[in-house]
Amino acid sequence: MTKAFLFPGQGSQAVGMAKALAERFPQARALLDEVDDALGQRLSALMFEGPLDELTLTANAQPALMAASLAAIRVLEAEAGLELKRDAAFVAGHSLGEYSALAAAGSISVADAARLLRLRGKAMQAAAPVGVGAMAALLGVEAEAARDIASQAAAESGADAVCEVANDNGGGQTVVSGSTDAVNRAIDIAKSKGARRAILLPVSAPFHCALMQPAAKVMSAALADVAIAPPVAPLVANVLAAPVSDPEEIRRLLVAQVTGAVRWRESLLFMAGTGVSLFVECGAGKVLSGLIKRVCADAAGISVGTPDDIAAYKALA
Repeated sequence: MTKAFLFPGQGSQAVGMAKALAERFPQARALLDEVDDALGQRLSALMFEGPLDELTLTANAQPALMAASLAAIRVLEAEAGLELKRDAAFVAGHSLGEYSALAAAGSISVADAARLLRLRGKAMQAAAPVGVGAMAALLGVEAEAARDIASQAAAESGADAVCEVANDNGGGQTVVSGSTDAVNRAIDIAKSKGARRAILLPVSAPFHCALMQPAAKVMSAALADVAIAPPVAPLVANVLAAPVSDPEEIRRLLVAQVTGAVRWRESLLFMAGTGVSLFVECGAGKVLSGLIKRVCADAAGISVGTPDDIAAYKALA
């Protein structure tokens, strides 16, 4: 059974994530302590106890989701004998999950991943003043149609308007991002073209579009000083939907993904096309594993974020 390991992005956070792992397995607790020390903050306490509105703040959610993912990986290594170098054909992460994937695969340190994601969260939040940008989910709209809708919405909303596809998640689930007026216009256009649903998302900034260019500059400067090694399993990069292992290419792509689209559907199809038959989502929630059947009919997806999930993975392995 050929496996790929997936790492979730923002929106999967929930109060209580990784708590049961930390209570049951010392490897998970040690990983969370490492993240707490790197940030100089008891982030794990916020993960366990909330409040949700504070956990959901971009600067907290991004490192917290990485911590939950890496806690699951550490327990899989200790309890199920996981070796990503041996067991993973690829690793991939959705948006911030790309940092989780790289840390899991030994490309960047856990401490660097935590600090970079804290900075990334702050920079993305600061890149566009509140109200300037928005994001919307277009359901029942495939990526090519969504690109046409976004282009039309930008053209009809003024010379400086931005509207771009931010996420192609697959299964007719596409997200657009950009200037508030243009995104609202995209919702109207999508509905007129028969979208099953088109709704604004409760996000604090317009991620993965040109309005995030200030954040990309911040991350370019920060990543220049970070040690990056070849990952033990190739990373299927968000902006390429193709594998990379070269450290300098990884550095460049981590900057590019701040403004670039998350090509998740294409990434899954690429991995499945090389023979991946089991996708293992590591960390909080079940968003990514839930997309597998909608995109890759012949593959299976499982999530690993609780002690019961660890046991289920051991049974499979």
